[in-house]
Amino acid sequence: MFCRAGLLLSFVWMAAGLSFLHAQGPARNQAQSRESLQALQLEQQGRFAEAEQAWQQITVQNPRSVQAWAQLGLVRARLEEYPSAIPAYEHALKLDPKLPGLQLDLGLAYFKTGKFREAVLPLRAAATEKPDDAGLKTLLGMSYFGSAQYREAVPYLQASVKASPENLQLRGVLAQSCLYDKQYDCTLEQYKQIITVDPDSVQAHMLAGEAFDGLHRTLEAISEFEQAVKASPKEPNVHFGLGYLLWTQRHYEEAAQQFQQELENDPTHAQAMAYLGDAQIRLGENDAARATLEKAVKLPDTVRIVWLDLGILHAADQQNDEAVADFLHAIEMDPSEVDAHWRLARLYQSMGKKAEAQAEFAKARKLHEETDEGLVRRMSGGHAAPPPQPQQ
Repeated sequence: MFCRAGLLLSFVWMAAGLSFLHAQGPARNQAQSRESLQALQLEQQGRFAEAEQAWQQITVQNPRSVQAWAQLGLVRARLEEYPSAIPAYEHALKLDPKLPGLQLDLGLAYFKTGKFREAVLPLRAAATEKPDDAGLKTLLGMSYFGSAQYREAVPYLQASVKASPENLQLRGVLAQSCLYDKQYDCTLEQYKQIITVDPDSVQAHMLAGEAFDGLHRTLEAISEFEQAVKASPKEPNVHFGLGYLLWTQRHYEEAAQQFQQELENDPTHAQAMAYLGDAQIRLGENDAARATLEKAVKLPDTVRIVWLDLGILHAADQQNDEAVADFLHAIEMDPSEVDAHWRLARLYQSMGKKAEAQAEFAKARKLHEETDEGLVRRMSGGHAAPPPQPQQ
C-alpha cells in the first residue's frame, strides 16, 4: 500500500515551496519603526536567528503590533521552529483576523508539525481567500487525509489530480482515500490511470486488490495481489494481503506459505504471525500452531485472533482455566466479535457452568449478524476473527 506517513512527509517538502510568502508582504505596507526595519533587514540577509530576537523584542515593546507577531512566526518557521511559530501566528490573527496570507502560514505550520486536523481550519480559510489555488487544495486534501477524514479529502484531491494529472503519487493518495471511504469505483479508476503509466506499480495493484475485495470480487483481488507479489516480493504487507485473501477462501496451505514469506520479510509482522498460527490450526498442525501463537502473543501489536486460537488449543488439551482466560482476553480486545463468545459459551457448558454459558450464548446470538471483514480492515490492523470455525 501507499505509506501514509511517507506520502505526507513528501507533501510536507512540497509545501515548503508554498510557505511563508505572505505575512511579510502586508507588513511592508504599514508604517515601519526603525526597529521593524532593522528586523526586516536581518531577514533579508538570512540572519533569521537574530531577526527572531529582534521581532521578539518588538512584541514586548508593542504587544499589539500585528506585523511583529506575524513576522515572529515567519522567522521561526524559516528556522523550522514550527511549534513556536504557531502561537505567534495565532496571536497575530487575534489582532487582525483578516491579515492576507496569514491563515496559510498558520495552516502550513500545523501541517509541518504533523497536526493535520488542526491544519484544516486555517487552510480552509486560506482556500476561501484563493479559491483557484491548486496547491492550497492539495494541502487541504492532504490535511484531511492525514487526519483520517477521507470523505472530506476526496473532492480536494480530485481537484488536485485534475490540475496535475501526471502526478501518480497524488493519484495514489486519492485512490487510498477513496478506498478507506469505500468508494471502490473511484479507487479502481485511479488504479487504471496509474497502471497505464506504470504497469508494475505494486502499490496500485495492492490498492486495486483491496478495492476488489471490498466489492466482494475476491478472485480479481487475488489476481491483483499475485501481480503485486511478482512485481515486488519484498513490499511490506504484499504477502500478508495475498495470504489473507487465500485464507478467506479456505486455501489454508497456500495462505500459510504467504504468511511465512511475509514473516521472512518482517519477522515481527503481528498479523502474519497470527494468521499463520490460525492457518496451521485449520491444517491440523496444532503443535506448529502453538509454537507460532506463543511467539505471536509476545509481539507488541498482538491481534485478537491469537488469543482466540490459544483458547481453542487450550480447550482441546482440557486446559479449561487457561482457555477461559484466553477467550476472555479475546473478548476484551473486541467484544463485538461473536466467535469468542460462542467458544466461551461452549466451554462453560462443558464445565457445567450453565448460567455463564447461557449468558455467553445470548451475547453470541445478539452479535450473530455478520460484519464486513474486508481486506481493507485487515491491512489497516483490524482485529476481527475468521469467518469459518477453526478445526480442533
